[in-house]
Amino acid sequence: MEKTELHKEWERRIGIFEASGQTQAKWCAANDLNIHQLKYWLKKIKGPKSTNETKSKFTPVLLAETSTNDTLEIKVGQASVEVRPGFDPRR
Repeated sequence: MEKTELHKEWERRIGIFEASGQTQAKWCAANDLNIHQLKYWLKKIKGPKSTNETKSKFTPVLLAETSTNDTLEIKVGQASVEVRPGFDPRR
């Protein structure tokens, strides 16, 4: 399927936008374009935001020294998880 002229034009515009280093809002204002059009074409041409950013990833953590009486606390942003003595991942 061939790309339409409009599709090619938006590919060109998106290239210019990405090279500009500006925010979407500032670039659209400077180029007299509607930000919603830019967002639509970004999604259409580039797809959803990078799938690497949206997928959860787990990283194993190995503790050099552990004690069965210690509590492990994991914080990510405002969320935290505590793993207390006696935790059994099989339950």
